[in-house]
Amino acid sequence: MDFALTKEQDELRQAVLSFAQEQLNEGLEHDDEAAVFPAAKWKACADFGLLGLPIAPEYGGQGASLLTTIIVMEALGKGCLDNGLVFSMNAQLWSCEMPIMRYGSEMQKREWLTKLVSGEAIAAHAISEPGAGSDVFSLKSRAERVSGGYVLNGAKTFSTNAPVADLAVAFAYLRQPEHNDRRVLTAFLVPRSSPGATFGKPFSKMGLRTSPMGEVSFDDCFVPESMRLGPEGAGARIFNTAMEWERACIFAAHIGAMDRLLGNCIQYSRSRRQFEHPIAKYESIANRMVEMKVSIEAGRFLIYYVGWLHGQGKGTVMESAIAKLFVSEAHKQATLDAVQIFGGYGYMKGNPPERELRDALSGTLYSGTSEMQRKIIARCLGL
Repeated sequence: MDFALTKEQDELRQAVLSFAQEQLNEGLEHDDEAAVFPAAKWKACADFGLLGLPIAPEYGGQGASLLTTIIVMEALGKGCLDNGLVFSMNAQLWSCEMPIMRYGSEMQKREWLTKLVSGEAIAAHAISEPGAGSDVFSLKSRAERVSGGYVLNGAKTFSTNAPVADLAVAFAYLRQPEHNDRRVLTAFLVPRSSPGATFGKPFSKMGLRTSPMGEVSFDDCFVPESMRLGPEGAGARIFNTAMEWERACIFAAHIGAMDRLLGNCIQYSRSRRQFEHPIAKYESIANRMVEMKVSIEAGRFLIYYVGWLHGQGKGTVMESAIAKLFVSEAHKQATLDAVQIFGGYGYMKGNPPERELRDALSGTLYSGTSEMQRKIIARCLGL
């Protein structure tokens, strides 16, 4: 295994870091406070190529490998202070674009994937329900075959990008009369304009406030057969594949955010003096930053290893779960330590630790809770 960056990867990393620092940070305090989705910045990211990194060039993408994309997402997480924007981009890339890229028809790719890559359209992943989060077997949404397609009924919640989305990648259980009425999880592409589809208003959240999240509901919503994503019954496979990619790439951005936060802490602890010494000289303060550094390096290795395995054509179910579990918990702890290092100032709005803490807490919940990651790892161990 050689995780050394190629010349091209290093140049791309530097370019993304500079782009993020120069174009994505202005006005963040206002946007975070007002929970505003930064549409202009989203389009800038699309124009830069970030929304098409792993997508094939024939659909407007860059055709980058998973490892290269991970490297870019780490740089984006470090350079962009807006964790909500980064989260929304990753949610679309891995939960919407890649499923269409891998399982979609040529028509679906030409019609929708190209628009998502260019920033002309935005997509939301609609699977979680009020009574079913990690337990997809408890989903209540149903699909029934009708002439020319399907009719969907059900309600989804916690759908990232839903309030601003033009398209939902939605999951429902389809009844198959020819197989003793068994129900199979199936995925569909549902445009906002579909009769019977409702994309709700944004929720008010503690963190990631620039990333809009809301409900998507279906009331006798007709979906043409041409808008089914993959074959009937492929929903679980589509969902699980998307989660593998998402757990690696979203949390690469967390590594970048942790690296940025460590820099904030080092700078502050060197300038802040107590009892005639910089607080960085006190072991209790320095050790917190040492633990951050250890977590960053360990987390980076875990994430890069997932990218390397994917490049070798190997499965990454357990490795993605390990990386997601470790990095999300480490990020949360790093932000708590940063608040302690900054003291009272860390608790005040306008200082890095306060917003970073609010944003980091969600990492142990989305893409499967920490408890679910432990369950996945245990299952892979045969426990």
